[in-house]
Amino acid sequence: MKQIKLLYVAMLLVVCQFSDGEVQAQERTKEAYRPQFHFSPKKGWMNDPNGMVYLNGKYHLFFQHSPNTTIWGPMHWGHAISTDLVHWQEQPIALYPDSLGTIFSGSAVVDKNNTAGFGQNAIVAIFTHHNKTIEDAKTGLHQYQSLAYSNDEGKTWTKYKGNPVLPNPGIWDFRDPKVMWHESSNQWIMTLATKQSITFYGSKNLKDWNRLSEFGEGLGAHGGVWECPDLFSLSVNGIKKWVLLVSINPGAPSGGSGTQYFIGQFDGKTFTAEHTDTRWIDYGADNYAGITWSNTGDRKIFIGWMNNWTYANLIPEQGFRGAATIARDLKLKKVGDDFYLASVPVKELSVITGKANQLNSVKVNKNYDLSAKIAPFEGKYQLELTTAERASFSLHLSNSKGDELIIGYDKVSNTFYTDRTKSGQVNFESSFARKTIAPRIAKGNQISLKLLLDATSSEVFADEGLATLTNTFFSSAPLSRLHIKSSKPFMVQKIKYSGMK
Repeated sequence: MKQIKLLYVAMLLVVCQFSDGEVQAQERTKEAYRPQFHFSPKKGWMNDPNGMVYLNGKYHLFFQHSPNTTIWGPMHWGHAISTDLVHWQEQPIALYPDSLGTIFSGSAVVDKNNTAGFGQNAIVAIFTHHNKTIEDAKTGLHQYQSLAYSNDEGKTWTKYKGNPVLPNPGIWDFRDPKVMWHESSNQWIMTLATKQSITFYGSKNLKDWNRLSEFGEGLGAHGGVWECPDLFSLSVNGIKKWVLLVSINPGAPSGGSGTQYFIGQFDGKTFTAEHTDTRWIDYGADNYAGITWSNTGDRKIFIGWMNNWTYANLIPEQGFRGAATIARDLKLKKVGDDFYLASVPVKELSVITGKANQLNSVKVNKNYDLSAKIAPFEGKYQLELTTAERASFSLHLSNSKGDELIIGYDKVSNTFYTDRTKSGQVNFESSFARKTIAPRIAKGNQISLKLLLDATSSEVFADEGLATLTNTFFSSAPLSRLHIKSSKPFMVQKIKYSGMK
């Protein structure tokens, strides 16, 4: 989304027109609730990110899309492309519903060795067909896995005539295939959500699949159905681990939908977790169904749906509903004897980050006012701070209308939090006005916190991404005031702030 300075009011959609069927670039708009540096569709409904794949300098983002409604409806695969993970150009719809069903979530891979026979370097999408007619018959056979492929880098798609390639064995929730190439076992691995477990399948050609194993019994959160899994490896200090992401709805720590993760080992057949505690990639209310891009080598880039199924169909809309989180790099970090998953904004965000200003050795005596410094950013900025000690503090983001978003750290409970109970429009759903809380995982006394603030979202990355809180809000005007508050005096070693262009 191309960045320009905007007045907060004046609702006008700005898009670039291209001739001869060329796509329209998603441009900055003057809609009050349109994210300004997060992807959102030009119109219609968006939920899960799908089929993310990198090829020839372009990041492809497909997503669950109902183009003609602003509530969940018949699922298509929408499509957007970026060269920098920040500026997105929305493309024509990639996959439409057909006689086998609507197009639910899935993934995409680059078939470098033409294992499927669709062509060398074909992009192959692996997705769930959802058949409403069969669902209504209550047989439990209404979800099955299918293929489509593109030989022109995602411009046009052909659905495989042999679909479905993985019929339903009788599992009601049988969906969201995430596929990767596993070098050691020389096969494609499909990670599939199967009710309240994950089932792994293997294939040499993407067409013929064999069941390998199942994971999940007695581990993790089971308050709702498991969805949108992802399996990938990460290394830290020469130690390789496997990470399994599993989204769940409901059952997240902040209520409604969220994404848990497991760290362990995968041998080409079986995933074994190395911990028994339940861990979450984000403790905020609005980061769901996130997965990583394929074909990016050792770098694992994640993006999620910035919404929550509890109120997704009810949030304020202006011809569109739904947006994506900022793209994030995933890393392993060792804390004590354990490994944890951390996420931080991608470095490419620097292309829209303005010149940074920095304050050093700031003593906060109950209230420190930064409003004059951040007001020119019109509620869209990046803030980083590092404390000299572990002390309770809070950031109060507000406006002249009385809206307030509070982000902070509580020393007694050793937790970070975001409180949006008075952030603006909150009455469209009974639970939206909530305080979300993340446990602190880091052990040191020094606390670091990074905040990304957009028109309708706050993303908090504490202790280099070990604790993350993503929350949406709908204020009546930009949050152009900022105060750092504490009950006792404390020292902030560094405050760094910059506008988002």
